[in-house]
Amino acid sequence: MRRIQAGNALSAFGLGFTVPYLYVYVAQVRDLGATTAGAVLAVFAMAALVVLPFTGRAIDRRGPLPVLVGAALLAAVGALAMGLASGVPSAVLAAALLGAGTAVMQPALATMIVWCCSAEGRTRAFALQFFLQNLGLGIGGLIGGQLVDESRPGSFLLLFSIEAAMFVVLAGIAATVRMPRTAAITDSRPGESEVHGRGGLRALLGHRAMVQLCVLGFVLFFACYGQFESGLAAYGTEAAGIEPATLGMALAANTAVIVVAQFVVLRFVERRRRTRVIASVGLLWAVAWLFAGYAGLGHGSQAMATAAFITTYGLFGLGEAMLSPTVAPLVADLAPESMVGQYNSAFALVKQLALAVGPAVGGPMGAALHGPYIVTFVLFSLGISVLALRLGRGLTAAQDHPHLAAKSRVVAQHRPERQPVESAA
Repeated sequence: MRRIQAGNALSAFGLGFTVPYLYVYVAQVRDLGATTAGAVLAVFAMAALVVLPFTGRAIDRRGPLPVLVGAALLAAVGALAMGLASGVPSAVLAAALLGAGTAVMQPALATMIVWCCSAEGRTRAFALQFFLQNLGLGIGGLIGGQLVDESRPGSFLLLFSIEAAMFVVLAGIAATVRMPRTAAITDSRPGESEVHGRGGLRALLGHRAMVQLCVLGFVLFFACYGQFESGLAAYGTEAAGIEPATLGMALAANTAVIVVAQFVVLRFVERRRRTRVIASVGLLWAVAWLFAGYAGLGHGSQAMATAAFITTYGLFGLGEAMLSPTVAPLVADLAPESMVGQYNSAFALVKQLALAVGPAVGGPMGAALHGPYIVTFVLFSLGISVLALRLGRGLTAAQDHPHLAAKSRVVAQHRPERQPVESAA
């Protein structure tokens, strides 16, 4: 588990070097124009949508290790190719390789975490993964910002080379991992269930709780991540008069809240029902959107608007810290023995769809329809709470409240039994 988490942190560190600067690199440094830059970003997202439907079955049939190693090497090739790209075809091809590789790594890493810990330990394992991802992205972005220079294309080649090196390191670390053969992961290994070979999309769509969780996940990602760098950013600059530099501060505040609050929040989260925690996140994000509404629609000073806008991103970060130990472990607990990879891939696909649809819907609304934009996403946030509570009705105690279920099993196992008193005769 330590090796998996270390590799996860290093890959996030590499991504942090380049993700914030990809648009600038294609449009301005390589002088390919805004249209090409938008196409490259679209290909980056579409590549994930193409490969994820096939990723889960590959993980369940071959295991997550070879899939992760292959994806990391593919992403490394894509990153290096992006640093060397000088024309439209090469930039688009590099974006496709990079997007496909990074997309496949997510469910592969999640499945490895499931294999390496018990059901009771998944909450903390996924919380640690999310913490390290954000820490790596934040540190990578900060260092990358100091190295990048728009007047020197070589500085961007350095960034992409560092990203490629991090992916190679991830592949190397993953190749040394030996999955433990313990009872904790027996039920998560492929080929040990009657469902094996009969699973696939039909079995997943027939699992009502998983379908409900996918719908809930789409709304979660659509109302949060899908708005960060599109609709909410457009709303902030157009309605609230936020400077571009302040957007960077708001994103930094989001990451800082996650890093600082993750393990404090974990103590609160792991002793409560997962669906109620998700429902409380919906209420918290509704408040965050009201702060955004005040920033753009209120009549206070610019300083108050800026503070309210940064608070919006901070509240989003607090909600994300509450979700990381609940949603991903719930996906794993819902999955049948032989379909852990397919369930993780399906949920990753839902996330990618939300990240693709979110900017397309939120961007124009945030830029032009300021009042309707805030009202819409306050309602979406409240919808998260409703969907979460409905999901909770169909979950078992072990799925919705694993801490209490584990405690009950331990008590039952160690309960002393009265021994009959045998007669001396």
